[in-house]
Amino acid sequence: MRQADQIQGELGYLSGFGNEFATEALPGALPVGQNSPQRAPYGLYAEQLSGTAFTAPRGHNRRSWVYRIRPAAMHKPFTAVAASRWLSRFDDVPTPPDQLRWDPLQMPEAPTDFVDGMVTMAGNGSPDAGRGCGIHLYAANRSMDGRFFYNADGELLVVPQEGRLRIATEFGVLDVAPYEIAVLPRGVRFRVTLPDGRARGYVCENYGALFRLPDLGPIGSNGLANPRDFLTPVAAYEDVEGDFELVAKFGGALWRADIGHSPLDVVAWHGNYAPYKYDLRHFNTIGSISFDHPDPSIFLVLQSQSNAPGVDDIDFVIFPPRWLAMENSFRPPWFHRNIASEFMGLIQGVYDAKAEGFVPGGASLHNCMTGHGPDADTFEKASAADTSQPHKVDATMAFMFETPAIIRPTRFALETKQRQDNYYTCWQGLKKHFNPNQK
Repeated sequence: MRQADQIQGELGYLSGFGNEFATEALPGALPVGQNSPQRAPYGLYAEQLSGTAFTAPRGHNRRSWVYRIRPAAMHKPFTAVAASRWLSRFDDVPTPPDQLRWDPLQMPEAPTDFVDGMVTMAGNGSPDAGRGCGIHLYAANRSMDGRFFYNADGELLVVPQEGRLRIATEFGVLDVAPYEIAVLPRGVRFRVTLPDGRARGYVCENYGALFRLPDLGPIGSNGLANPRDFLTPVAAYEDVEGDFELVAKFGGALWRADIGHSPLDVVAWHGNYAPYKYDLRHFNTIGSISFDHPDPSIFLVLQSQSNAPGVDDIDFVIFPPRWLAMENSFRPPWFHRNIASEFMGLIQGVYDAKAEGFVPGGASLHNCMTGHGPDADTFEKASAADTSQPHKVDATMAFMFETPAIIRPTRFALETKQRQDNYYTCWQGLKKHFNPNQK
């Protein structure tokens, strides 16, 4: 048996977003010249995992060939999991147009792993429609033991806020810490262990087109998230037999099946459909050096495109440390109402539009045309700031899942004690400054 964590430590990661990769944990495990030879090396099974339609244009087609000890079809029948807080329906309760904000999800008292620790906060669309997203929080204090998971409904964008995750996948191992993200493609099987004993964070479940890097347009050839900083794991495998559980999310529900071996038994693979990670601290921030605060799209890391040009189903945006140098300008995010809906989270530090109340691990939701912006204290401070001097927003990392459709909170999100019912009061202290006799 060659353990995945041992292989990972020896070989590291492959770099480059969306490239064609080839990696093997045993020499010669990858067939030469064809994908499915009559007999694959080492007695392995050849299997293709397709993440896009077979007829998708070559530049958008995503698939990988895996060479594994046993094919993925080897498991017992699935049965429905009776209850789960992981949902894909968002019509259970009416969606209010209020500004919404939540305290961090509390750590569970009972032993709870990554899958059982997931709770759905909001979303739109559906897996059946192949469009939209689910937005979830997770809080876990136990590693997945004898348990594996895959999501047939969408790819998972995982944003750790507290505690590291070791995500062992069919393609190899990803070690992901706060300030990093991981993307787990639809259908890829994995197991999450907790090196720090507990973990908390955010997940965006993307039902639509795969996340990709945005085009840079007038920015040019460099800037924002650069492809070379995205890391894909090298091949690693487990040859382990036993009584294990395979959990699937399919059609908006969780299912379980008995499986007699570890499904993380891929000895070699090649292709462009694989898990990857990215360190948000490598983001090359773009901003104004003359006047005005630019739109948040300059902080776009990943996008899931729709059929409408220039309109994404999901934008993943971050607000990293950066210098503010705009003169004679209101430097924090201005008051605004958008056609887009915004779900925000905070990984560390303080968000520059809020003086208090929005804390690491917390979240906020400002839906379509719901007015929001800096609180009263932030407005007064920024209005009196000396803008002849630059100011650095430091030691912070916030992010946003933005969609063109209304983000509908779940019953849990609206009724949980983590909801801040007094969130609206942060704007009630804004003073009236209007004086028609003084310009």
